[in-house]
Amino acid sequence: MHALTTGAFAVASSDEGHYQGGGLFSTDPTLRADFGYKSDHELLQAAKAVIKQYYGQAATHSYFDGCSQGGHQALTEAQRYPTDFDGIIAGAPANNFTALNTFSHAWTAQSVYLNGGPATITNADLADLHKAVLKGCGAPADGIIADPLSCTWDPGTIQCKTGRTSTSDAYCLTPDQVTTLRRIYAGPTDEHGQLLYPGYQLRGSELNWAGIITPATATGASGDISFVRETLRYQIFDSPQPTLTYKDIKFTAAYYKKVMALGEGMYDATDPDLTAFKKAGGKLILWHGLGDQHIPSVGTMAYYKAVEKAVGGEAATMSFARLFLLPGVAHCGGGQGPDTFDALTAITDWVTKGTAPAGLTTKSVDSGGNTTATRPVYPFPYYAKNTTGGPAADASSYTPVKSTAEANLKLNWLGSFRSGYETVGNWVGGKWIVSKAKK
Repeated sequence: MHALTTGAFAVASSDEGHYQGGGLFSTDPTLRADFGYKSDHELLQAAKAVIKQYYGQAATHSYFDGCSQGGHQALTEAQRYPTDFDGIIAGAPANNFTALNTFSHAWTAQSVYLNGGPATITNADLADLHKAVLKGCGAPADGIIADPLSCTWDPGTIQCKTGRTSTSDAYCLTPDQVTTLRRIYAGPTDEHGQLLYPGYQLRGSELNWAGIITPATATGASGDISFVRETLRYQIFDSPQPTLTYKDIKFTAAYYKKVMALGEGMYDATDPDLTAFKKAGGKLILWHGLGDQHIPSVGTMAYYKAVEKAVGGEAATMSFARLFLLPGVAHCGGGQGPDTFDALTAITDWVTKGTAPAGLTTKSVDSGGNTTATRPVYPFPYYAKNTTGGPAADASSYTPVKSTAEANLKLNWLGSFRSGYETVGNWVGGKWIVSKAKK
């Protein structure tokens, strides 16, 4: 029986101060701050008071577990309120929220709808494209690229020859499709070639793009379009901009600085200095699917490396924080790789017993609840490689191997991971006036 069902935990959750979809809630300054950084800290205070009143004693330990925006909230807690939680699990964190929901999503949308035209790549292309990528990256028979950051396969290698078109038995790409894919794999860049978001789609993630990066039909809409629309219209600027779309995003250094300054200190949890969290005894498990179609996992790798630099190196970081990357896994689960694992036991053992997770065992589980495959994942920058020749679906076949690409990751990024700011806001004259004080 899982610990969450035995009565060992009292569980609390919040709606971050709003219950409606979209970004319209951000036009209210209180709801904007609740979403940006306040709600979970305030929820914890209330939850601790209720627990103490009901049980007659305080909770022994406090833990946070979230993915996507929940992963963003998790890192917000570690950075802003380092004594709130003893253990934190942050999955696929949207912690670089502003750049993600503007530049990253707009870049893929403008790449797919090249020059404002119909989609160059649709869901129907993904299966054949993925097969070509697996072949180009030298993937094993199980079809999972264990170290996708190291693969630099170029879509131009399967561009259709002049006068030829793609067929069911010979898939090839048009020149526009090659351009689209090169842009998606490269990530959003300005006029100087600098990244405007510290990440990009990894090769091998293609099957997970359906509905998010690529539409069902050439004239259909993708999920990326809606992500950009809500953030751009209601969450970034001081007042609503209800006519803006992904097409209005400019990939220039000047526009980047303008957009990022507007939301600085409100939405982003990019502070790598987790020293206070470490000193408080906190433990952090970060995890991310390498096939994530929403939030490129490269951004989490880059953030983790920034944490290493800020707290004193790899060993100092691993003493309280570890990153696990799941091959083939899509956003917060799903995809082609084993995506089920027990991070709760890992974090509680780390907090209560001092046992740091040397690895996690991931599983693929069918609709009947049966385990069909197991695979270990190891702390960054190590990945699991089948060095024994055993069954690909058996965790015992794998051993840890250091990824040179991950260990040496360097990004030419216009932004930076740096100590953030506490945000102080006042509603003055119909405007949310934000001032910033260094933490």
